[in-house]
Amino acid sequence: MQEQGPALPMKIANFALAAIAAATLAACGNSQQSAGQDASATTPAASGKVVRIGSANPLTGPFAHWGRDADNGVKLAVDEANAEGVTLNGEKATFEVVSEDDQADPKTATQVAQRFLDNGVVAVVGHLTSGAAIPASRIYSDAGIPMVAGSVTSPKFTQQGYNNTFRIIANDLQQGQALAKFAVSELKMKNIAIIDDRTTYGQGLADDFAKAVEAAGGTIVKREYTTNTATDFMAILTSLKAAKPELLFYGGMDAQAGPLVKQMRKLGMTTRFMGADGVNTAEFAKLAGTAAEGAYASSAGASKELMPGFAAFNDKYKAKFGSEIQAYAPYTYDAAKVLIDAMKRAGSADPKKFLPEISKTQLQGVTGPIAFESNGDVKNGTVTLYQLQGGTWKGVIPAANVAASAAQ
Repeated sequence: MQEQGPALPMKIANFALAAIAAATLAACGNSQQSAGQDASATTPAASGKVVRIGSANPLTGPFAHWGRDADNGVKLAVDEANAEGVTLNGEKATFEVVSEDDQADPKTATQVAQRFLDNGVVAVVGHLTSGAAIPASRIYSDAGIPMVAGSVTSPKFTQQGYNNTFRIIANDLQQGQALAKFAVSELKMKNIAIIDDRTTYGQGLADDFAKAVEAAGGTIVKREYTTNTATDFMAILTSLKAAKPELLFYGGMDAQAGPLVKQMRKLGMTTRFMGADGVNTAEFAKLAGTAAEGAYASSAGASKELMPGFAAFNDKYKAKFGSEIQAYAPYTYDAAKVLIDAMKRAGSADPKKFLPEISKTQLQGVTGPIAFESNGDVKNGTVTLYQLQGGTWKGVIPAANVAASAAQ
């Protein structure tokens, strides 16, 4: 998620960290739609093949601002493909987005996955969250349906041994390492507390961060947990305050991080605050207000300024949707482009034919060059660090190099 300023990229062992401190298909389909489903405005051609691409995100609830943003990225890519005109196996193809609301819930996500299959979707962009994507990925794998994620950061996503799962964004192991090294080596924070929301994303990220802190010579003085629906953190923070941490790391999303920081300051805690891509949003700054000033966060991707195609994409996005990019639209746009490019190279919208082409991808996307490791991870994943200054996430070049290894 980016609301960022200038960054300075650095690469170590095939892992590029733009170290900025200071702080995330195709099938002949019928036109019937299930509950919770939204087809894009694209009108299928009177003749030819209708290629249906699934887009799975939380479209309602506290994470809807992220979900709608990600969904918009897919729709923009599909609109461009239709304007270009694509022929597959000698037949004109019209791409159609089938949008589903998974509510960032694992159980709902599996229901969404099944609805996609029932409606002739043979490739999926999503799901937005790791907790939703991982259980859904098994259903897609069993059906042979390609899945390209633009925001899933849990390492487990590509550690399942499936040949249909890909991501075009760095993972939480890389984020945790970068954040921990920056906290201990640059900020000189030795006594650190951690709170996580017990989700696949939040807890996994907190675990990776904790290990990296200790490896860098820091100490975890206290660890607590909450939920991704909580609003009252006073009891947890009172307990943490007694441990006198210099830094509090939160593994979770902006909807909880904002109130948490406000309550920290209400208790008189001067502890510095740090999160990852779940916190690096304009919504966090809005929810926390002045209490968030000076907070640190990361994004599992390059800053907007370093995305080679961001300026043009941003103009197109604003023109179509009349709003600012929240977080992952550039990534889901590129994810949809990966799928369409694979179909074009295979000359087919049959998953059995175009799935093998995805692993061969060599594409220059909005977010940068896209190619995949053998497990489906993007090559040379980038992590960027930011600080909230004057209500805006900005990048500041650190005094010394801060980079994370590419350990997978």
